[in-house]
Amino acid sequence: MNLLRSIVAFFRSLSAYLGVSFWVLIFGPLGMVLAIIFRWPSVLYTLGRGGVSLGLMASGIRYRVTGTEHIQKNQGAMYMVNHASNLEPPIVYMALKSIHPMLKILYKAELRRVFPVLKNAFDLVGFVPIQRNNRDQSSMAIDRVSLSLSKGASFIVFPEGTRSSSGKLLPFKKGGFVMAIKGQARIVPVAIQGAAAAMRKGSPIIWPVTVSVRIGAPIDTEGLTTGDRNQLSARARESIQQLLSMGPL
Repeated sequence: MNLLRSIVAFFRSLSAYLGVSFWVLIFGPLGMVLAIIFRWPSVLYTLGRGGVSLGLMASGIRYRVTGTEHIQKNQGAMYMVNHASNLEPPIVYMALKSIHPMLKILYKAELRRVFPVLKNAFDLVGFVPIQRNNRDQSSMAIDRVSLSLSKGASFIVFPEGTRSSSGKLLPFKKGGFVMAIKGQARIVPVAIQGAAAAMRKGSPIIWPVTVSVRIGAPIDTEGLTTGDRNQLSARARESIQQLLSMGPL
């Protein structure tokens, strides 16, 4: 039975990788042409949702979301999410689809080399790359995100900076909280559970699971200064920990 499950998971994973790859190669250039010619960047979000949905369906990943009333539809916000799996970014992207196309992602600049086809699309929709070991670039990224937040954009941020192999929260980086304070944008804690079981570290196989996404009450930053970033980080971390302690949906 275990062998059969492994074989099924292998072929489902293969179909997901191939399906998403073909989707990006075919619809990526088309979407960028439409976005540039007609000044219609939202088409990239529509195509992005299609590609993500295809990959999740092919691999057998389902997700449940609660707390959608906390999504900030009329103002910019920083959605702070715990991180234990490569599957979490696309799942959170779908969980927050009600604020597309104002939802952006702060991502590691190294991904621009890994996904060269997508980097132009990322630039068109306002996703922001950051190089944590490059102070000048990081400073520019912080200013760019802060400005976008003040204009009503929202960002998905993984404050741990890397995946947790144990499932326990790692120490939070302070950059995202500085951005939120400078942009006077709320912090919205998000806890995601179950994605780590879908992809074991070092293995490309995606196992079918149901992932839980809990969206918590927003935390105000109005009136805070960058000197308050540690306290803000601690509040966000406590909120995410409380959401995680509630268990899967």
